Amino acid sequence: MFTVYVLYSEKFDKIYIGYTSDIKARFKSHNELATKGWTVKFRPWKIIHKEIFDSKADAMRREKQLKTSRGREWIRNLVKSL
Repeated sequence: MFTVYVLYSEKFDKIYIGYTSDIKARFKSHNELATKGWTVKFRPWKIIHKEIFDSKADAMRREKQLKTSRGREWIRNLVKSL
C-alpha cells in the first residue's frame, strides 16, 4: 500500500506533495528526524490530505497529477477551507 499525501506549513504558507509506503515514518522524518532537504526549512508540517493506493505506479501517477497547476490549485482551495 502506498499513500499520496499533502503537507501544509501554516507558519510559512507552503505545501509539499509526496508519496510513501510508510506515512507515519515519513511524516516523522519531515517534522523531526531529517536534517537536510527542503521540508526541514518550513517546519512544522501537518497532513491536510492523503489518498491510499495499492500500487506504487498509481501513487506516483496521482502525485504527478497533484503537482500540476490544476492539482496545486485544488490543494490551495483545500487550504482555504481549513
